Amino acid sequence: MNLIGGKGMPIEVLLVEDSPGDVRLTREAFGEANKSIHLHVAVDGVEAMAFLRREGVHAHAPRPGIILLDLNLPKMDGRQVLVHIKEDPSLKTIPIVILTTSEAEVDIERSYQLQANCYLSKPVQLEHFEALVKSINDFWLTKVKLPQQGKAASAGIRQRWFSLWKLTAAIPGQEERGNHEVHRGERHSH
Repeated sequence: MNLIGGKGMPIEVLLVEDSPGDVRLTREAFGEANKSIHLHVAVDGVEAMAFLRREGVHAHAPRPGIILLDLNLPKMDGRQVLVHIKEDPSLKTIPIVILTTSEAEVDIERSYQLQANCYLSKPVQLEHFEALVKSINDFWLTKVKLPQQGKAASAGIRQRWFSLWKLTAAIPGQEERGNHEVHRGERHSH
């Protein structure tokens, strides 16, 4: 197992977001939080899948260590992207953080049913958005250990990874932090 970005390695992050303003804010916040992040952007679900499958102009795209996924996207929405990723044995171990404006309980529940690893609601206020992106960096990009890139995780590795998440970020149901909410649900094996 490798720590993402460990030993001076760059951290490959795929942001799937159609809002240019949110892309800019995310890029700036990550730039301040962690200089080793290489942020790649897909503006819709179709482009995200092409990037992940290394198709067309994305033939040489790196495998991301984490995916930040908006739900409301053109061409293919985030829920469909999530389904495609989790059905693909070569992609399903990449952690997916839902980063969206939706606070609808149906979206939260459905995202966890589709095996999202985390659900975060985008705050409206700039300073809270920046704090949220920095918290993603602090936890997901500096503390979490993940399987080596390109290798499918065994059930034991996945269980240890999820146990680490529970221990490090035990959030009962929903926790208020500033003006944004962090949601966590249980993952179920099918």
